[in-house]
Amino acid sequence: MLPRLTALMTGLGCCALAQAMPTHYPLTLQNCGSTLTFQQAPARSVTIGQAATEMLYALGVANNVVGTSLWFNSVLPQFKAQNDHIERLANNEPSFEAVVAKRPQLVAAELEWVVGPQGVVGTREQFHELKIPTYLLPSDCEGKDNLVGADGTRLEPFRIETLYKSISQLAQIFDVQDRGQQLNDELKARLAQSVATAQGKGLKQASALVWFSSAELASDPYVAGHKGIPEFMLQTLGLRNVVQSDEEWPAVGWETLAKANPTFLVIARMDRRRYPADDHEKKLAFLRSDPVTRNMDAVKNNRIIILDALALQASLRTFDGLEQLAKAIDGYDLAQ
Repeated sequence: MLPRLTALMTGLGCCALAQAMPTHYPLTLQNCGSTLTFQQAPARSVTIGQAATEMLYALGVANNVVGTSLWFNSVLPQFKAQNDHIERLANNEPSFEAVVAKRPQLVAAELEWVVGPQGVVGTREQFHELKIPTYLLPSDCEGKDNLVGADGTRLEPFRIETLYKSISQLAQIFDVQDRGQQLNDELKARLAQSVATAQGKGLKQASALVWFSSAELASDPYVAGHKGIPEFMLQTLGLRNVVQSDEEWPAVGWETLAKANPTFLVIARMDRRRYPADDHEKKLAFLRSDPVTRNMDAVKNNRIIILDALALQASLRTFDGLEQLAKAIDGYDLAQ
């Protein structure tokens, strides 16, 4: 773990030495297979996905956001004042018409299944025909096939660099590169500190399972595959994911998961209520009462860690999740 921490800190030091350059318009950049051109910073933007929304807030361009949608958790407290003045088009996916009605000069989407070849909101071509550029977070398109599996399949392991890339490119689009660089430097420092916190805990044999939700509480749960964001979080902190599927969130039976007997159970907390298991309290009640799950070591020893759902996706909250995971791991005595 120490070489990884050293590399993270070295990378942070190198980044901090660079000076951000102002945007020269027209700006042309490549994004998830599309070429985007901006004549100026977008004055009106719509976000589809909470990760993209909070990135724009963190970059200080909330005044350029005229509509948001697809929320898993309540907005971060530091952004509540700005968010209260921005229309929420939908808690889940908005309609194509609702997005277009806001006359956006940019649509920033977190996930390709909402704006992509089979986008439930619309395709990129539909927006581009109306001269509305669409920016997809690279974390959901690079090294991933979103046409295979319900939530896509990872062809390559998630790279944290794609998240930094999102921040840098959005900062470039809005001509706030100084803030983008500062934000990325802060996130890299937090990542390095999380790694340092988890060091020395004897985690070589420790494993984890990440449960996002379930269509029904008794049905096979949607759990984190082994190449996605949660896998990156676990590996970074020295934990092994017991799920080996390349799918982003495969459904795996509880008998199989119980047999794997993970050291830790990580469960998602969310305000969304699309499925019964979106409620983390119902997850906890199920784990402690079901005859299969209640005998898992993680349940019997209460090694259950609750994280915001958005922390398990590529977002600013990924770093919150890493910090919370590291702190929780540091608090357990694995010798018990």
